[in-house]
Amino acid sequence: MTRLGYQIPNFTYPDTNSSGLFKAISRQAIEADAAGFDTVLVMDHFYQLPMLGAPENAMLECYTVLAALAQHTERVRLGALVTGNTYRNPTLLAKTVTALDVVSQGRAQLGIGAGWYELEHDSLGFEFGTFTDRFERLEEALQIIIGMLRGERPTLAGKWYQVNDAVNSPAPVGQIPIMIGGAGEKKTLRMVAQYADESNLLCGIDDIPRKLAALDEHCARLGRVRAEISVSYQISACIAPTKEQAEREYADAITHIPQLEARRPSVVLGGPDEVAEAAAKAIEHGVDGFTVNLPANGHIEGRVALLGETLAPLLA
Repeated sequence: MTRLGYQIPNFTYPDTNSSGLFKAISRQAIEADAAGFDTVLVMDHFYQLPMLGAPENAMLECYTVLAALAQHTERVRLGALVTGNTYRNPTLLAKTVTALDVVSQGRAQLGIGAGWYELEHDSLGFEFGTFTDRFERLEEALQIIIGMLRGERPTLAGKWYQVNDAVNSPAPVGQIPIMIGGAGEKKTLRMVAQYADESNLLCGIDDIPRKLAALDEHCARLGRVRAEISVSYQISACIAPTKEQAEREYADAITHIPQLEARRPSVVLGGPDEVAEAAAKAIEHGVDGFTVNLPANGHIEGRVALLGETLAPLLA
């Protein structure tokens, strides 16, 4: 599973319109493929998130992008960080991820979560519901999707979904790993213990031990071998050859995306030494790997490669 994943969360770049956008995206994935990353991920949203820009900023549908990136990469796995379960019927999602696995020759993974961005749902007509509704839907969806991806023909008469002898043909090239994103200790990490191959944590770095302890408890209660589950930790960074250059590039990004100013305290900003130091602390807390994004400067040629060269040795 993910040891070093590169996430692309931002599609708003200076002097880049729709005609040049995919070239800027694919260049990042190509750099990641050559620089020690094992996974490339994109967000599954239709509006940009409030901490990364305005709702009307560019946002591409993730599975279309991933299928295209499969044709420009050779080694990395490809997935969403993470799919919003509320946006697709689970049978459609199973078929979509399977198609990605086929066109990438076995490099798809499924990252999934309950969904949370209410504005996006209300504006585009996706049912949002309550917190409890969304987690009930996710659990039913996982039963359907995992069955279809594993070659079963699931039938479910659930509260939210009804399927009957659901067929998934062609089958995936190999077994598609399941990642569940989120850090909720009662619901999310229990679902990780029950259904997933990987947990992707988004939390404060000092909260990692408590999250891992909660996952351990769920595994023990459910009879799951904890060692079967890998844990990755999400980091936002701005890396450049020097800390001063990274600071300049982040300041430049704020002129195009003012919302990045508020996000700055949570971004690891600096040269290779500063970024490596922050990542090493997460490893000390017990995670198995990282998913890292560069929201301010990932589009600058060479930055993804520098990130991979900096972090890959920590995980060797």
